[in-house]
Amino acid sequence: MDLPMRIILAAFSACFLVFASLGAVLAAERWETLPPTPAPLAKGSFADINGIKLYYATLGKGAPVVLLHGGLGNSDYWGLQAKALARRHKVILVDSRGHGRSSRDTKPYGYDLMADDVVALLDKLKIRQADIVGWSDGAILGIDLAIRHPDRVNKVFAFAANTVTSGVKDGVDKNPTFASYIERAGKEYAKLSPTPKEYEAFVGQISQMWATQPSWTDVQLKAIKTPVLVVDGDHDEAIKREHTEYIAATIPGAGLLILPNASHFAFLQDPALFDAALLGFLDGK
Repeated sequence: MDLPMRIILAAFSACFLVFASLGAVLAAERWETLPPTPAPLAKGSFADINGIKLYYATLGKGAPVVLLHGGLGNSDYWGLQAKALARRHKVILVDSRGHGRSSRDTKPYGYDLMADDVVALLDKLKIRQADIVGWSDGAILGIDLAIRHPDRVNKVFAFAANTVTSGVKDGVDKNPTFASYIERAGKEYAKLSPTPKEYEAFVGQISQMWATQPSWTDVQLKAIKTPVLVVDGDHDEAIKREHTEYIAATIPGAGLLILPNASHFAFLQDPALFDAALLGFLDGK
């Protein structure tokens, strides 16, 4: 090969590498990433709750905080936040019924039912009142508790919630990041669940709940007296931005926080900012 051709090929290769690297950067915006699920922080226990075995783990000391994960997930997703909170709080991590390590019975999934599980766990742990930190379905449970069990809730940090089904974007399961989460959740379910081969059935049952719930009215939201901070990422794949703003505008005194360059998984994508917002809300006066 003569020298000019070598120079041309070398230049072409260099340009290709530059464009490939640029493409990788452009294709890997932070809000498009799904960082790893944190490892478990503490050995958990099982509580006999409302006909199921509910998995929970505790760590830290101080004012109690319950962390509630999103649909299809498990409590390990909260590992980074639990570590930060445990410096000042007693942290209670929960696998919602049928999720993670928790079992389920034949009752159809419903937010009221899962919220009642949380109340029963607080009773078992002899905790009169706790802060609730929720992501997605967990945030919906926090709002459910504020509506139906206001005496058991101190504050609610509601990240990526919806209060009616129309607040969810169409085709969210086709979004690449969200689809990756669904696939990962399936692998985690197979590893953790007492019914490891029933993930598809589990997704189908949860999807039936998502099709009709939640369905709260303005009257119900306006009756909430619990301090609530409504939070979401500015690139949430699942929740409509106008719906997040509606929730904050309708719940009396609620705050609104939109996290930049983050999605439905902001607590993994930008844990430093997420944790600062969380601690500022829970520990602020």
